[in-house]
Amino acid sequence: MSDNAINEILAGLKSGQVIPYLGPGVWAQAATPPSHPADHLELVAKLTERVTVPHRIRKNLTAAAQYIENFKHRKTLVGLMKTAFEGKSSPGELHRFIASLHQLPLIVDTWYDDAMQLALAKNQSWGQVQGVSQSEHHGEWVRYYSAQGELTDAASAQQWQTLLYRPLGSASPSNNYIVSDSDYVEILTEIDIQTPIPEIVQQRRTGRNFLFLGCRFAYQLDRIFASQIIKRSSAKHWALIEGELTKNETRFMKEMNITRLDMPLSTLLPIINNPPL
Repeated sequence: MSDNAINEILAGLKSGQVIPYLGPGVWAQAATPPSHPADHLELVAKLTERVTVPHRIRKNLTAAAQYIENFKHRKTLVGLMKTAFEGKSSPGELHRFIASLHQLPLIVDTWYDDAMQLALAKNQSWGQVQGVSQSEHHGEWVRYYSAQGELTDAASAQQWQTLLYRPLGSASPSNNYIVSDSDYVEILTEIDIQTPIPEIVQQRRTGRNFLFLGCRFAYQLDRIFASQIIKRSSAKHWALIEGELTKNETRFMKEMNITRLDMPLSTLLPIINNPPL
């Protein structure tokens, strides 16, 4: 990655022009491993510890979640997700750095833990919007929560300096989860016309660049959500992905004008702390 690209990204983060988009991979090189599942395979393993699912779907998170929902009830699935993410997370250095960027209008976080929320806790003006399951909140796509975890509305969200967008929900504060096949089917039928994406997110992404951290695009669902969330933003984005890319990832990033930075997340913060001139 060139010094010019580094400087452009850092300046954009500090000014609010570049929007962080976090995936579960932010935990891959954390100094202290989290107590909760840190990727899809760890999460599906956790869900199937207590509920037996067919062997062919034991490593498929959305299919295993759907099986549990169908045969053990939605409440069982929610309970298992709650157990998987119970307890407070410990925000990593990356979460704390992002929380220190007070000019950020938007942060996207696509995992279920509460680390980013906890890192933002001391900020003066922030709140979050979370995707919710149609099976639990029929007719609603999202719910808004204040910094104190209280249910609020879209009008209140307009006053927040920083909006934390959790498209797949979160364990905190109300155990909202987009995780089963049926959860995704409901969203995918509408996402192309942007219905499930809150108006405030659509407003705040306009003209801005995205920086993908801890994200991979090997799976179709990840590609669909990323493409729809950054839709109508800008024509320039970056993703930190170390190592070999799949053909699908290469094609997707070319289509979405995402420049791949072949470097581990662990090298990002030292660069941030000692930027090139």
